[in-house]
Amino acid sequence: MEATRSMRWQDWVNLFLGLWLFFAPFFGVGIMVSEAAYSGYVFGIIIAVLSVIALFRPRGVWEEWINLVIGLWLIVAPFALVGFMGPLMWNSVIVGLLVSGVAVLAMATRPVDPTHHVPHHA
Repeated sequence: MEATRSMRWQDWVNLFLGLWLFFAPFFGVGIMVSEAAYSGYVFGIIIAVLSVIALFRPRGVWEEWINLVIGLWLIVAPFALVGFMGPLMWNSVIVGLLVSGVAVLAMATRPVDPTHHVPHHA
């Protein structure tokens, strides 16, 4: 199960999305020095690092929870911070939707650990 978990497509998608979010301001999807750009830099790196961790050390679901929170923040950020205009706003919202959607999907399709026993109370 470890080998199949480490090759999950969700981790690769989030790695790409994290790197895209980090490099997007350099590709003209916004201004390179603004709150919006800094949000992309910080959260892009966090998403990418979590993806690499999940690829090499697939232990738990905590990475997905963090990605879900970050994805939701990316959706809200254009409305909470200044500097999100045009393409940078849409980039944040779309990447946020994708990251949070992938996180929910990863949690929903996560294999159940048969060694984990939950006691039943009478």
